[in-house]
Amino acid sequence: MSAYDVIIVGGGLIGSSIAFELASENLRVVVLDRQEPGREASWAAAGMLSPGPDSPESSALVPLGKESLRLYPEFVAAIEHASGKSTDFNCNGALEVFHGPEAESTRNKMVADFHHLGLAAAAMSPNEARKLEPSLGPQAGAIAWLPDEATVDPRLLLEAVLAAATHRGAEIRAKCAADALLYESGACAGVIAGGRKIAANQVVIAAGSFCGTIADAVQEQNPHPQLRQYAPVHPVRGQMLALRSVSVQIKKVLRSRHGYLVPRRDGRIIAGSTLEDAGFVKQVTPEGVRQILDAALELAPTLADATIVEEWSGLRPGTPDLLPIIGPTDIAGLWLATGHYRNGILLAPATARIMRDWIVSGKSNFNAESFSPLRFTAAKSRAHAQAIRSVPGT
Repeated sequence: MSAYDVIIVGGGLIGSSIAFELASENLRVVVLDRQEPGREASWAAAGMLSPGPDSPESSALVPLGKESLRLYPEFVAAIEHASGKSTDFNCNGALEVFHGPEAESTRNKMVADFHHLGLAAAAMSPNEARKLEPSLGPQAGAIAWLPDEATVDPRLLLEAVLAAATHRGAEIRAKCAADALLYESGACAGVIAGGRKIAANQVVIAAGSFCGTIADAVQEQNPHPQLRQYAPVHPVRGQMLALRSVSVQIKKVLRSRHGYLVPRRDGRIIAGSTLEDAGFVKQVTPEGVRQILDAALELAPTLADATIVEEWSGLRPGTPDLLPIIGPTDIAGLWLATGHYRNGILLAPATARIMRDWIVSGKSNFNAESFSPLRFTAAKSRAHAQAIRSVPGT
């Protein structure tokens, strides 16, 4: 039976970044992926590094997003040095565009909220914004300039992180799905993959939307709850397009509540995205394409002559409270790093650092209590207790 210090289930950006950090500490690390590593949500992402909340529920995520954005230059430098590959990391800022009669008031509230959260944001007129991005459309009513936001090419980043992790000594196994967890003396002791037992002192589940495909352990008298009780993750489909125009070159990220445009160094413009409850079906639909193009042309009408050079979709790992699941379970040796939803690219450096510190030293300097896997089991326990108390005669 193969033995490692750490098994990481899932070879996307979260899992491979954790592997890089742990392998850099001279731990024996293996990454298991059900297909080619990095071909799921990470590969499909646009690569915006935006720590600001996109809904009231996501405000709890801002401290982690800010910390991860702060770590990004150091993270990228280490990855590029170890791999010899570029990630196309750029700190060019972003323009949030508001439309309609309430544009200015909505923009002003967003800027005030960002300031309250310690995020840089400035009100800007459309004419001022066009000096930064001439392609901005005439329907723009108000603009928020977000100077600290950055972008990265997720596909280049994935390639670099996997190479860097391998360079540091991590083993990457493609087409090696983890089928079940192994337990020994009450602790998680490894996984079963392809009918073979792989032992490890620690197991990190970073399988995104596919956490639920990992079964219970096959040992007799297994007292442990199902993994999905710690990680109730579900897929949220996002469709994406890549555009190319001979006459228009977008310089800045343009974003509205309807969609976004992200420029790439090679001249492509990434346009997205949909949010769909479509199960595990990865598909591009006419309705999805229409929605994305409508949003793109509202932001930059001069893209009307652009060519669609690529279409794809990905499955984001959503959670019931829209927050990621990061940290130890109440089973010794079993860790979770999943459920990053739309923020996996942004949160990879901080998640990897937190997991490294916990596994290596037993503690983390970042307070990640809000993201604990135990919040779901605790909520169920409270609900069960409340249900018992509400039964007459109890």
